Amino acid sequence: MKWNLRLAAANRGIWKASELQRMLAEHGLVISAGKMSGLWSGEPASIKLSDLDVIVAVLGCGIQEILIPEPVTSVVSEKPSVPVARAAGESGSAAPPVPRRRDGRSLPPL
Repeated sequence: MKWNLRLAAANRGIWKASELQRMLAEHGLVISAGKMSGLWSGEPASIKLSDLDVIVAVLGCGIQEILIPEPVTSVVSEKPSVPVARAAGESGSAAPPVPRRRDGRSLPPL
């Protein structure tokens, strides 16, 4: 998702973060200068849905104007090219270890 608050505000003639901050406070959402800076700069760490409700109400826009979907890049899981270090005493074979009893004898197959 791309955060687009600044452009949504500019489309409504709001050019300063402090102006939007004042308008939000008039609607009951008091935001610190630090948090407002994060919202205005374009990459907020987090935002409450209730705060987002007030923001879209004050701007008179839909959520889709503030949060713009971006294409998802799929991450393909690949096996590591470097072998994983084995624990001491573990063989290099791919077979799982044989379950054993406390006395050391192997358990019968299932």
